[in-house]
Amino acid sequence: MIVSNLKNSERIEGLHPLFKVLFDYVKSHDLLHADLGRIEIDGERLFINNVNPECVAAEKQVLELHHDYIDVHILLEGTERIGWKALEDLQEETKAYSKEEDCALYSDVPTTYVDLLPGQFAIVYPEDPHAPIIGNGKIRKLIAKVRV
Repeated sequence: MIVSNLKNSERIEGLHPLFKVLFDYVKSHDLLHADLGRIEIDGERLFINNVNPECVAAEKQVLELHHDYIDVHILLEGTERIGWKALEDLQEETKAYSKEEDCALYSDVPTTYVDLLPGQFAIVYPEDPHAPIIGNGKIRKLIAKVRV
């Protein structure tokens, strides 16, 4: 998992060929005031889900794991906590991996938490089980999906 501010995104843009495309797009558009929903950037290789979810309590959130996509969680408004646990420590699968949804779910308790503020992002790779959208109230965020 990588956590940083949008203003420092150039430091990690070389880690994947689509990261620069993603961050350039996010920095050049007013996505806080854009319509909710899917934003196509490069077909199935790179897209953004612009969402406005209600946060949940940490004990009610599950860890999710993806195989085909890197998630880039970019907070636009509110405060969000994201839980993390090492892949090799997962023990309690509650939903087997679905290729169609690119997701498996686990009820393990995260071992680490990161709090995001507006303008910050977290990159979670396929080896990063994560529990997003922890907190109170509604937030506005982008969940970019970057094909591995």
